[in-house]
Amino acid sequence: MAHKTAIIGLGIMGRRLLDNLVFHKGFEPVALWDPSPDSCARAREVAPGVPVVDSAEAAIAAADVIYLACPPAPRKAYALAAAGAGKAVFLEKPLGVDIPESEDLVKRLAAAGAPAAVNFTQASSVGFEVLRNAIAAGETGDLAGIDIVVTYPAWPRAWQVDADWLRFRAEGGYTREVISHFLFLSERFLGPLTLKWARPSYPADPALCESEILARLETADGKPVSVLGTVGGAQPDRQEVTVKGATTSFRFTEFYQLWRSAGAEWTAAYEFPADPRRSSLQRQLDELDKCVRGESHLLATPEEALRVQVLIEGMLAGKG
Repeated sequence: MAHKTAIIGLGIMGRRLLDNLVFHKGFEPVALWDPSPDSCARAREVAPGVPVVDSAEAAIAAADVIYLACPPAPRKAYALAAAGAGKAVFLEKPLGVDIPESEDLVKRLAAAGAPAAVNFTQASSVGFEVLRNAIAAGETGDLAGIDIVVTYPAWPRAWQVDADWLRFRAEGGYTREVISHFLFLSERFLGPLTLKWARPSYPADPALCESEILARLETADGKPVSVLGTVGGAQPDRQEVTVKGATTSFRFTEFYQLWRSAGAEWTAAYEFPADPRRSSLQRQLDELDKCVRGESHLLATPEEALRVQVLIEGMLAGKG
């Protein structure tokens, strides 16, 4: 039987997953909620037959799986309410912005015993699978480190402007929203990281999020992960993660495209699907189905998400 699923938070991420839930045989969206009437109206356009309920509590009561696409601040309370009622929880990232609160969340989710995972969208992607297989086969040679480059003409990006909280330092910023994905990627392929130093820059308005960030992280054996992030200037969005191997290196662009190079020009590491976002989210839902059923899965655990959060908040604080 399909898992009855509720979505709390109907911004762009909530609506994207809703659009994929209706096409996945393992899930049945049964309840939607957001405090914004406009967001609710947009969700109705995506899935006219799915009820929009009156409260988060009603959404939790109606479903067996709860997807939390709301901003970080209220996420903990909803997650604990759902897990306490025996519901599976799928959380957007970041896990939170307050480390002690997130540590408590992870402990209490574990104690509740309900399935829980965090939506780092690359976790089940074809690119991750191809790179994982290449490393296992020795195709990369020894890994030398990872370079992360993220540059935008403006933040939030045009398609994110409705999520106004993303531009504020309290919960938003591209380091939490985007670079967190790539630190998750880095730990999956290199192992646990330690933040060595970080230099964030902020606008004159103290309420606004970072404009630039530089950072160096390292594995236990000294492999570096170098981070460069900037905002400004007339340019297209740039999101590149280069996993450097002694024999062959691999580069992710736009999250879902994976390229390879043995020293010459980059070439596609596999045939890209016509709709990479659809393909990736359907694969995420395949893994979420396994998670809910108590089977082994590829999704990020709350513990992994907490590790990423600690690194991200350290970077934003300029540690080291």
